[in-house]
Amino acid sequence: MTDFNNPTSRRDLLAHAALGLGGVALGGAFFPSAATASEPVTGLVDPLAPKATHFPAKVKSVIWLHMDGAPSTLDLFDYKPELVKLAGQEVPASFMKGIKEGVRGTSNKLLATQRQWKQHGDSGAWFSDLLPNLATQADKIAWVKSSTTIGATHDISILKLNTGDLSPGRPSLGAWVQYALGAANPDLPGYVVLYNDKREPRGGAINWSSGFLPAVYQGTAFRPGDSPILHLNRPELVAEGEQGSTLDLLNRLNRSHARHYPGDTELQARIRSYDLAARMEVTAPEAVSLAKESEATKALYGIDIEASKSYGETLLRARRLVERGVRFIQVVSGEIEIEGEARNWDGHNNIESNHRAHTRAVDKPIAGLLADLEARGLLDSTLVVWTSEFGRTPFGQSGNGRDHNPWGYTQWLAGGGVKAGTTVGGTDEIGMQAVGRKVDTYDLHATVLQLMGLDHLKTTFLHNGRSERPTEPPRLSRRLQTLRG
Repeated sequence: MTDFNNPTSRRDLLAHAALGLGGVALGGAFFPSAATASEPVTGLVDPLAPKATHFPAKVKSVIWLHMDGAPSTLDLFDYKPELVKLAGQEVPASFMKGIKEGVRGTSNKLLATQRQWKQHGDSGAWFSDLLPNLATQADKIAWVKSSTTIGATHDISILKLNTGDLSPGRPSLGAWVQYALGAANPDLPGYVVLYNDKREPRGGAINWSSGFLPAVYQGTAFRPGDSPILHLNRPELVAEGEQGSTLDLLNRLNRSHARHYPGDTELQARIRSYDLAARMEVTAPEAVSLAKESEATKALYGIDIEASKSYGETLLRARRLVERGVRFIQVVSGEIEIEGEARNWDGHNNIESNHRAHTRAVDKPIAGLLADLEARGLLDSTLVVWTSEFGRTPFGQSGNGRDHNPWGYTQWLAGGGVKAGTTVGGTDEIGMQAVGRKVDTYDLHATVLQLMGLDHLKTTFLHNGRSERPTEPPRLSRRLQTLRG
């Protein structure tokens, strides 16, 4: 066997040199300063060790609330009296400029919202009667009412929402955060995905993938219930000492192998996952257990009501993860049984019954989350983002539903670093297209990174000879300056 510490032949020397250069490259990928250190890298750098920010961060954690299926913000937040006035008419051509023909069927007419609307809080924010609980938190929210995206199919637009691209292969926003900042709690993943459905969310793990970043930075999905991670608990017939010895052997073998193949990021991720899994046998069940939460807290999240119980439990777990230092928590709303059918927010038909059911599920939990974070002194250090893959059209579909709308819709932010009560942009008089400052996915990602102390232009990774960043062209990012406090 070759002794790589004492090369005696030309072949040994070249092999030794190749491994050395690979080790430097890996060190640069996992911990940027390692690539320029004056001393050689002698051990494996923990890729999830905490790293410095580019400038002081305004938040420590992000809770990313994805409303899967795309709700109609025209029926939730974006009050349009002109749409009510013109209901039943063809969409005026002036509102369709720049939108290709064929988007709207000839039989589709403008569909007025059926909701009652009021302004709330000192900010005077509009809410429909579908969100009575969230309306009480109006003065905590900063609005992005000129959101736009590319694509109008769910899988593609969800991928863009999470990774910034229309095709698989790029890292998700949470993966970039974990790569740039590491994990604050060594006993829990730095990037966790929660969902309240029995099934994995639409699109699956590609939406919390590490893409071309090392695999260790991908998100860890926690299932609903008391056993969030499959096969995490030690089998009953395996003693703790026996398991420890097995893991120690695997660890030694993996680390020995890793020294010979320093560019194998899957192996690096496996080594880290074994270490983390052993600690998570204790920490993960406790982190997501609601047993010690008071009945008052559970009621705040709507867990005492059947319609909101599942989503309320998910958001209460998100708060518990924030308390334990998890940096990025991606929460995906699940399907609900509506009129005998499992449906998400995708209201192509019967949008009234669809949105009544989904707002009953999420309204009280989200309001409870904001109130609870504030009461515990966590809202100033936590950013809550309410988002979806696109919005819905002002014209009807199937008579009583709405089609996909990537041209103009509402998203909102609350928490640390955000100027609550402010609004960026808007949509036209019927809610068809964004007007004023248009805010793309890239802008939203750049803003989240900015609030976490990261310059999106300086958060880079060398991939295939190119310095990649989270917010890539074709559309240059601009931070939402008016939202930042």
